[in-house]
Amino acid sequence: MNKDRIIKNVATLLKEIPTSMEVVKDDHKKDERFNYLAKHMVEKAIKRDALITCDDDSGIAIFFEENGHTEGFWSELLGDLKLALNVTGLKKGLKALKTQKFVKQQRPNSGSYLYCWFWGILEDARGVTDKKTAYKMKDIMFSIAKEKQLPIYAETRIRRVSIAYRRYGFKLLKEWPHPSGDTMYFMKYTPEKN
Repeated sequence: MNKDRIIKNVATLLKEIPTSMEVVKDDHKKDERFNYLAKHMVEKAIKRDALITCDDDSGIAIFFEENGHTEGFWSELLGDLKLALNVTGLKKGLKALKTQKFVKQQRPNSGSYLYCWFWGILEDARGVTDKKTAYKMKDIMFSIAKEKQLPIYAETRIRRVSIAYRRYGFKLLKEWPHPSGDTMYFMKYTPEKN
């Protein structure tokens, strides 16, 4: 695993995602802030054994198994404060926390499930190429879901991405008018029974 390359690729992908573009403070340190956020995400994924990458790291997913337990109030608070200082700024951070609270409420608050927190494919690996990066990553996630017999939850604000998810077998649970003015799509994939 090439951690530095993965962080660099996640930072590149974050610059295309509406939510991260809104929350990252727009100043002379913007690239630094995207890199900090990417590093935070990748390290959290590694810590929780939730990182999925393709062979050349052009496709990256962060795929958590959730069971209603959190890391703990102080641990999360410290992480949130560091993100506010290094990524969002206080005003954007508070706004993001409010939105994230609603987003989190769309997933189960008890029982186990899988959550696709992040899934990105670099531009030159997208679409129908001989690499089939997106298909291979989808197959890995579906294999994990089938093995564990757990549903997968995901959300996106990019319409074409929501269509791709549905093409892969996710069901649309809800469309929500996001405070930014666009739509957020909440989806769920249920694996076949073993």
